[in-house]
Amino acid sequence: MSWTDERVKILKKMWEEGQSASQIADKLGGVTRNAVIGKVHRLGLPRRSHRATPVPKPKPKPEPVKEVKTIVARAEPVECEPAVEPVPTPKAKPAHKAIIPADQPLPPQPSTNEISPEVLAKVNEVEKKAKKLTLMDLTERTCKWPIGDPDSDDFWFCGLPVQAGKPYCEAHVSVAFQPMSPRRYRRR
Repeated sequence: MSWTDERVKILKKMWEEGQSASQIADKLGGVTRNAVIGKVHRLGLPRRSHRATPVPKPKPKPEPVKEVKTIVARAEPVECEPAVEPVPTPKAKPAHKAIIPADQPLPPQPSTNEISPEVLAKVNEVEKKAKKLTLMDLTERTCKWPIGDPDSDDFWFCGLPVQAGKPYCEAHVSVAFQPMSPRRYRRR
């Protein structure tokens, strides 16, 4: 679509009349609202307020007031107990987790997944047979289970052959990947 002199003339006239860009686009045909706005800016036509002046809505007519007769009755005074407003119960605030400095050990956590003594005995036997690898000796096929304190010289990795698709040997997989506990026990 090209902007002919005739179309520009119509645009200017409708813009001065206060027509919206959508109305002008509909009148011209084959042009979008955004194209009209772009042409208005390129022509340097004066800006208008974003909102047109609202058309006042007619106010509904008030209904006629019906005559109401009032009857006054005298009642005996009655003693009443003072009104007691219900006291709102305070909502429990969520527990904030304490920040523990890095040099302090973590507090003991309750565990729902206790490791059975049989599994611990099996792990101890496997660790006696472990290859005791350093970090630099680990490969994709060696167990990466850490053993000992990382700050001590007596720290090493298991190094036995890994279970397929896992980073640990069979014994350490049994410790690392515990079956999921029921939902009610996992809540914190």
